[in-house]
Amino acid sequence: MEFDAVLIAPRRAESIARGWWPERTINDELDACVAQCPDKIALSAMRVEDDTTTRFTYREMATMADRIAVGLARLGVEPNDVVSLQLPNWWQFTLACLACSRIGAVLNPLMHIFRERELSFMLNHSRSKVMIVPKVFRGFDFEQMMTGLRSSLPHLQHVVVVGGETDGKPGANSFETLLSGPQWEHEPDAREILTRHRSGPDDVTQLLYTSGTTGEPKGVMHTANTLLSNIIPYAAAMCLKSDDVVLMASPMAHQTGFMYGLMMPIVLRARAVLQDIWQPKKALEVIRTEGVTFTMASTVFLTDLAATVTETRTTVPTLQTFVCAGAPIPGPLVEQARKAIDAKIVSAWGMTEMGAVTLTRLDDDDERSFATDGCPLAGVEVRVADDDNAPLQAASTGRLLVRSCSSFGGYLKRPHLNGVDADGWFDTGDLAYVDERGYIRISGRSKDVIIRGGENIPVIEIEALLYRHPAIAAAAIVAYPDERLGERACAVVVAKLGAHIDLPAIVDFLKSHRVAVQYMPERLIVRDSLPTTPSGKIQKFKLRDALRDTGD
Repeated sequence: MEFDAVLIAPRRAESIARGWWPERTINDELDACVAQCPDKIALSAMRVEDDTTTRFTYREMATMADRIAVGLARLGVEPNDVVSLQLPNWWQFTLACLACSRIGAVLNPLMHIFRERELSFMLNHSRSKVMIVPKVFRGFDFEQMMTGLRSSLPHLQHVVVVGGETDGKPGANSFETLLSGPQWEHEPDAREILTRHRSGPDDVTQLLYTSGTTGEPKGVMHTANTLLSNIIPYAAAMCLKSDDVVLMASPMAHQTGFMYGLMMPIVLRARAVLQDIWQPKKALEVIRTEGVTFTMASTVFLTDLAATVTETRTTVPTLQTFVCAGAPIPGPLVEQARKAIDAKIVSAWGMTEMGAVTLTRLDDDDERSFATDGCPLAGVEVRVADDDNAPLQAASTGRLLVRSCSSFGGYLKRPHLNGVDADGWFDTGDLAYVDERGYIRISGRSKDVIIRGGENIPVIEIEALLYRHPAIAAAAIVAYPDERLGERACAVVVAKLGAHIDLPAIVDFLKSHRVAVQYMPERLIVRDSLPTTPSGKIQKFKLRDALRDTGD
């Protein structure tokens, strides 16, 4: 696989000279952990459904990473091959990531909510060689799904199943049989395999798909330098150290979970605690028993945790900081959460393309956390410009541009969509303003994406499917506010003459096209017409205003 990460080389010299790029990889960080604190607990992975916890010290984690790496090599994985995994927050996710870096493979995390439609595109586009899935998670049979997809994936050579069993024993294609069971690290050629092709700091090490406005996902390419150049100043801004305990219940297939739940604890020589299914009562228990000091997730997680603490009258005395990202934090929620969990609530904004861009500071007033999305991290610049690229004054809303040391290497096979100008400014597609203190506020999205509980809904793709429905003449998907999830999706449609359409019919239709459940519209409005511009473009802002102002 060849990666066209064209945005790396032009900024390398400056990034090194200014100390932004650390010239280290996750391999270097893990090896340092083994040298400095080999017997410290590095990872505690909780599986909610069977109420089990698996723990690794740093020494054990490095050994298992080596074992899985050699196992992947035995499956034919070579440098720059893509290894995809559609796993929840299980220990196998973390260890497979570390293993890929050992042998120069590229990790491609995929959200466990994806189904045939999304996966067929992503796995073909990335030419993934190995796919790692759970046998069953939350009642869904992933192995069966992949069996049905295999014929349409010519580059995929292996499907590895976590928990795959035959007659009560690990199956031939199980993770346990192929990767984690045999002591591959003791094989005669193991040392050569583990050292010959380790990922370098500028090699593409992560490929993460993001929904956008193009109608199909885009593959975001990151290197160790781009990822670590964000993690290091982020951890410094949050005053995190080796004695912190980081809870990650947000999916590690999102950049939030991957960077700050998987990589950051290793960089800090700290401890990560993973929770695979979000249950606030379980999270409350985990925070107390594991001594969690820090977590990051979307607003819905904070809402649920604060409500559960209040309901159960159970304190979380060790939790010091909760970083919220993915949607603005309502002011009353900050007040309620501060009273309930007695932790600092930090507002953050970022993108898959560069990780966290802005954060409120630990010494900021609480008002900053619900009135702004924070100020730039070290190594990050933000600018608000008009349509002609001229800078705007403070408090004026315009296009949000970002220039960051952690900016991605480009979109795989889509360099024309990279959106970076000659001076390195990336057009985020968001509308924002900057206040007099340099704090930004996202005021809208020029890109057509709805964020539901921190999950991007690919609006254009869903609309394109709705236009195929035999009863629909016109359709638009717009956001409407929701106290818990931030936003939900509403389908506003015009029915064809004499046709009838209702929400269950739309949901059934989208299910027949293998659309993820989280992408389904949860409300339907049928109208005689949709507001349009003279050129015929649907004026979605009018639909959003109508939903917000009149409830219709």
